[in-house]
Amino acid sequence: MAELVRAPAAFTVPGDVLAGAAAAGRRPDPAVAGLAASSVCLYWAGMALNDWADRDLDAVERPERPIPSGRVAAPVALGTAVALTAAALGLAVVAEGRRALTVAVPLAATVWGYDLWAKSRPAGPVVMAAARGLDVLLGAGPGRLRPALPAAATVAGHTLAVTALSRTEVTGAEPWLPGVTLAATGAVAAATALRARPPRHGSGRRHRLAVAGGLAVYGATAGRAQAHAVADPSPEKVRRAVGIGILGLIPLQAALTAGTGAVRSALPLAAAFPLARALSRRVSPT
Repeated sequence: MAELVRAPAAFTVPGDVLAGAAAAGRRPDPAVAGLAASSVCLYWAGMALNDWADRDLDAVERPERPIPSGRVAAPVALGTAVALTAAALGLAVVAEGRRALTVAVPLAATVWGYDLWAKSRPAGPVVMAAARGLDVLLGAGPGRLRPALPAAATVAGHTLAVTALSRTEVTGAEPWLPGVTLAATGAVAAATALRARPPRHGSGRRHRLAVAGGLAVYGATAGRAQAHAVADPSPEKVRRAVGIGILGLIPLQAALTAGTGAVRSALPLAAAFPLARALSRRVSPT
């Protein structure tokens, strides 16, 4: 089941909510924690639904995946996706009341729309990017969306580039595609650095170091893997760039969160990154 839901990749999800909450001036209170749990459930739902929707294609291209290999039955995967989606919406309501559904429901609809319709179409990367942007706005909460829009756009931009690259995981890519992805990573890092604002109280030096540290790790992991894919755009290198690109969201989220002055909120994300990297060696995040 951990393979079905891509368990290690879930470490990339709470940071969306934390970045959105920080941008909106929210403290990481129990309500934000509940929204993060909702987001994780919805991400897992999307992964299970992805494998159910792709079961016939995976039987040809990726027979090692849970459904074609026989480790998970197709109805179980679909039932898991439904149950996790319901849990995600329920957790959002528990965390912040029915008003949370104003973002949670469109987010869930976008996840299902991607897996069932958009994934194989030209709009697929845009729809996936929209889902991650909405995930950031989920953390901001109704009535506080505007301050979180830049952070949502930054996460969406990273996601758009990595998702476009992921379409060539099986066949390999033309060198220009990982090149564009690498350029997007640079643009995302620059935008994050430029938008960082010093905290009203506390150490500006600590704030700058936290932002710089997050972006340095982001570049050294996601950017470096993409550079290798530019030099050798084979399926193996592309898959590695995509997998590391997914996990690279964590230091990016840490930099975004620290960039609002919420350095303490960024620390759990920094601590989660090496754990996610370690788990990804056991279970693929893609």
